[in-house]
Amino acid sequence: MLNFTVGPVQSDDIVREIGGMQVPYFRTAEFSEVMLENEKLIKKFAKAGDDYRVVFITGSGTASMEASIINTLTTKDKVLIVNGGSFSLRFIQLCQLHKIPYESIDLEVGKALTEDMLLKYDNKNFTAFLVNVHETSTGVHYDMDIISKFCKRNNLFLIVDAISSFLADSFNMQKLGVDIMITGSQKALACPPGISVIVLSPKAIKRVESTDIVCMYLDLKDALKNGERGQTPFTPAVSVLLQINQRLKEIECNGGVEKETEKIAAIAQDFRDKIKDLPFEIVSECMSNAVTPLKPLTAKASDIFNILKNEYGIWICPNGGNLKDVLFRVGHIGALTKEDNDTLITALKDLQKRGII
Repeated sequence: MLNFTVGPVQSDDIVREIGGMQVPYFRTAEFSEVMLENEKLIKKFAKAGDDYRVVFITGSGTASMEASIINTLTTKDKVLIVNGGSFSLRFIQLCQLHKIPYESIDLEVGKALTEDMLLKYDNKNFTAFLVNVHETSTGVHYDMDIISKFCKRNNLFLIVDAISSFLADSFNMQKLGVDIMITGSQKALACPPGISVIVLSPKAIKRVESTDIVCMYLDLKDALKNGERGQTPFTPAVSVLLQINQRLKEIECNGGVEKETEKIAAIAQDFRDKIKDLPFEIVSECMSNAVTPLKPLTAKASDIFNILKNEYGIWICPNGGNLKDVLFRVGHIGALTKEDNDTLITALKDLQKRGII
């Protein structure tokens, strides 16, 4: 199968080889060195400061979203959430579950967040801002510069889900004033699912240290303490962490985060150029390099997904809920090439020839 989803994505040969090896014992100095190197390179690629910290959670991105919320926010906070799709809805559900007061900025499918939209929330006693910088369900990539300016002038604690955009889009955590950045192993890191990553600013670390939580597994105080020696409180997904180490070193060897972002951007632009003559509409006003959201003009999105999967051996990324038949997404992260784009375009043109689209 050729995989154009946005996670899990295709991995390269070396990463797959690591997954086929025996899992080593991890309470060792050697594994601690790997973990400390992982932390160092994640911070470097996120443009985080030396005094920032990284926590590796064995769990999906949602686990780190919940960990970030319960370890830094309380019922005394007042949170503003950008709500543009199913993943931002997860932030809302987490705040509801943990009884954290919030308001949401509700956006239509594909719509950008503008500076004017934020103006009415100035000086309204908010304490924190939550955003999925790339709302993966619709493909919208929000302008972090305007969000950063808004949060700085209102002194807001800023939590950013960059799960699908980390490495795919430019991101400078320190310059933007981001307090928490979240990402995951199965996106542009191009490793199997199982590990999510939290990068914390000194301000976030102070919040963690002063917040009492009723949770053992997602206690970031415990995770930070263990991380000082390159370990985790509980048994982690050891193989995935070794695969992440390999990928981080590959990216560093190939020119760093800028080169990785350029590569993904080039593959995305190549696909978008080649799709222009087909009966699809790009629905997002502002896109990430990670994915292209497409609305079929002559067919159901779910039908296209199933036919490509069953008859052509190609996965694109379907949607659920009310977007199931309206929108599908084509990912550009992972071990993909422009030649892979040609394979997908050929299949789509064949569907057109067959009268399916």
